[in-house]
Amino acid sequence: MPRALLALAVGAFGIGTTEFVVMGMLPEIATGLGVSVSAVGLLISAYAVGVVVGAPTLTALGVRFSPRQTLVALMVVFVVGNALSALAPTYETLAAARVLTALAHGSFFGVGAVAARRLVAPERATQAISLMIVGLTLANVVGVPLGTFVAQQTSWRFVLGGIAVIGLVTIAGLLAWVPAGVGERGDLRAELAAFRRGQVWLVLGLTMVGFAALFAVYSYVSPILTELGGIPEGWVTPVLALFGVGTTVGTLAGGRLGDRYGFSFVAVGLLATVVLLAAFAFLARTPVAAVVLLVLFGTVAFSMGPVVQNGVIEAARVRGGSLVSAANQAAFNVANAAGAALGALVISRGLGYTAPMWVGAALALAGTVLALLARRADHRETARVDADVRQWRQTVGAEVRRAA
Repeated sequence: MPRALLALAVGAFGIGTTEFVVMGMLPEIATGLGVSVSAVGLLISAYAVGVVVGAPTLTALGVRFSPRQTLVALMVVFVVGNALSALAPTYETLAAARVLTALAHGSFFGVGAVAARRLVAPERATQAISLMIVGLTLANVVGVPLGTFVAQQTSWRFVLGGIAVIGLVTIAGLLAWVPAGVGERGDLRAELAAFRRGQVWLVLGLTMVGFAALFAVYSYVSPILTELGGIPEGWVTPVLALFGVGTTVGTLAGGRLGDRYGFSFVAVGLLATVVLLAAFAFLARTPVAAVVLLVLFGTVAFSMGPVVQNGVIEAARVRGGSLVSAANQAAFNVANAAGAALGALVISRGLGYTAPMWVGAALALAGTVLALLARRADHRETARVDADVRQWRQTVGAEVRRAA
């Protein structure tokens, strides 16, 4: 695999760390700025809003530039945002800086996915995307726990400043390893025209529904483990680390299997998610079974991410595809918000902590249907293209014979 994928993975690691590490630094930030923990918690929502807004906006602005130029510019925004966050004198300044940082998030993954698949042969496109996304999963295994520890021992400002340095390392890697000519400058009209394709919206819907199943459960994983599974609070962090390892393994496996099986793999994965969540609901009060099922759930859920990301780019059928790729990142964050909200709804109705699992199972089942429809549409499109190629060859052959 090209070294350029390492640069993309480092950038993904920095982005994943800055997104999630705030959750582990809530008390320290609240104390440092003299605000409540709940107020600092709103920074998480502000970041999500920045991702949804920035993904299509910055990607559209960067269409006229090469992928490398766009990625470097996005990392500059990322570095500035984290540096300002580290130096923020007030809560309001920190909130603004976090939104600025988030603007680069979705666009980086969107454009990065397009660049990654251009660095390898077409039959390894999903695998290349998975290697970039692994940086995000490793952020949860290494970056977030390490950042939380550093914040507790020193200062949360050092953590955000260190993430800015990761951004600088990414910029150096992008300039050194990503070929200047990888990918083409896009055409905004063509990129926007891709959204007229029903297949694109089908895949975006698959992302929003299918991955909402993940967040319906994962958003409440701590009380699920402690109140249902009876696992001591001190063991929650090691269990989440195992979950992170599972997501990393799943992402790598999905990259390899996705290139071969495409949306068929996604359909099977979502159906497996239904089975795992149903089993989780029945066995959540057994600690060992709860941990095993949670890790398997994370492994399967994240294995589908690279496949769907590559699938939406191919569904666009345009020269670049960065705008639909970024839109898929926005859809992923919509899934985050929707899944968490639906989980909160059933819990607030007094249905208990197994209820989000049944919500997730229902969402995964609906996602399975969408994956099968996407698979069918993909096969029909491939057949149509093959038919056009055969017709072209027949036409050219007839003309050659007449000329002879």
